[in-house]
Amino acid sequence: MNLQIFETSAAGNKMQPLEFSAIEKTPDAVISVDPQVKFQTITGFGGSFTEASAYLLNQLSQANRDAILKAYFGDDGARYSLTRTHINSCDFSLSNYSYAPVAGDKELEHFSIDEDRDDIIPMIKDAMAVSKDGFKIISSPWTAPPWMKDNNSYVGGKLLPEYYQTWANFFVKYLDAYEAEGIDIWAVTVENEPLGNGNNWESMNFSPEEMTDFVVNYMGPTFQQNEVKTKIFGYDQNRGEELKHWADVMYANEETSKYFDGMAIHWYASTYDYFPESLTHTHQKAPGKHLINSEACVDAEVPKWNDDSWYWSKEATDWGWTWAPEDQKYLHPKYVPVYRYARNIIGSLNNWVDGWVDWNMVLDRQGGPNWFKNWCVAPVIVDPEADEVYFTPLYHALSHFSRYIRPGAIRIGFENSSETLMSTATQNPDGSIVIVLLNMEEQPLTVDIRLENQNKKIRIDGQAIQTIVIPAAN
Repeated sequence: MNLQIFETSAAGNKMQPLEFSAIEKTPDAVISVDPQVKFQTITGFGGSFTEASAYLLNQLSQANRDAILKAYFGDDGARYSLTRTHINSCDFSLSNYSYAPVAGDKELEHFSIDEDRDDIIPMIKDAMAVSKDGFKIISSPWTAPPWMKDNNSYVGGKLLPEYYQTWANFFVKYLDAYEAEGIDIWAVTVENEPLGNGNNWESMNFSPEEMTDFVVNYMGPTFQQNEVKTKIFGYDQNRGEELKHWADVMYANEETSKYFDGMAIHWYASTYDYFPESLTHTHQKAPGKHLINSEACVDAEVPKWNDDSWYWSKEATDWGWTWAPEDQKYLHPKYVPVYRYARNIIGSLNNWVDGWVDWNMVLDRQGGPNWFKNWCVAPVIVDPEADEVYFTPLYHALSHFSRYIRPGAIRIGFENSSETLMSTATQNPDGSIVIVLLNMEEQPLTVDIRLENQNKKIRIDGQAIQTIVIPAAN
């Protein structure tokens, strides 16, 4: 059995190819892979085109701008295949804005995506030019224009029923405008975080019943009448009990679910617990629909510059460390940022998630720009004044999945004898098998990889992620 092994570790490996050598030691773990057992088809992995990221790329030299886009989308880079962007402004914009700024413009005569022409659109087009296989884009609104809402504000409030049809038409206008730019939007979510965000930045509230009504009676039919092929995803907020409730409402019957192509989820209820029960419940309610993690980041933190060790340490916290109710603080421990990503992606894949999208691709040394000063971490941090770029270990953690597990891959069966070593397994369309391992223990482990009648023992470092590629049999 031929193996290719790539490792990223706290000891310093960064997607390092490892030479195979015979190991006589009794294995600490046995992983038996069964390609005959098949689960969900993988849509892809990637990150988000935000105004903040695109603005920062514009501040860099052409060489560094190109290097970052090639690192994310190039054939020798992370090969991102699934991405996201925002409709109108979000917190990671430079200011509040809407594509329909004129109050009462029900016919959307003043609709324009000019706000995106200096930054987001060029970033997407440049990424398209770099990407050999292409990538899918999910677009999400944080809010409708304030004049369509009951509080006339970018923050909070609800969409007024009298503007339901206008807002549905707004989506079609957006999709047509981007198509005219040569950019196809694969999917939209109805609303980012419809449960709200504590009234901090752009938001608009929906109950599951309200969102389902809007999609069934306005958005879905409007897409159908305009022959829009873009998929519609519901929810777009945290996993947990809320997700189960939304799945029960959205997927109650054929009528309620017919226009929904799937569910989008975030990880902020806990970056430690990946809520397997709610993920499985949602899949079982609608087995043929997508379940995609549309946003995740190390939030409420200022990035550490050129300090790989911080990303492998338990110093990082998230919003819940200080703000979560007492009965929920256990969901927000101090946690190693690299583990957040790898552990969450593995746990999500093993519980029916078919796509996983990170938040900002690029942020500055403050963790912005962000008009609300909601600082966060990104896989790539830049210092535009010095024209310097820092690829954090998070970039490599994501690459372990995005580079090797390709769109159309199928998650396959496996058995893992270890209670501490995390693993997942997929088979790519070309027949190659990809196994990703996460060893969060301090000590290295010997792992016996078994496939059909073959096996090989490998070694994974302590505090390491490893991707194992088994080429297709000739």
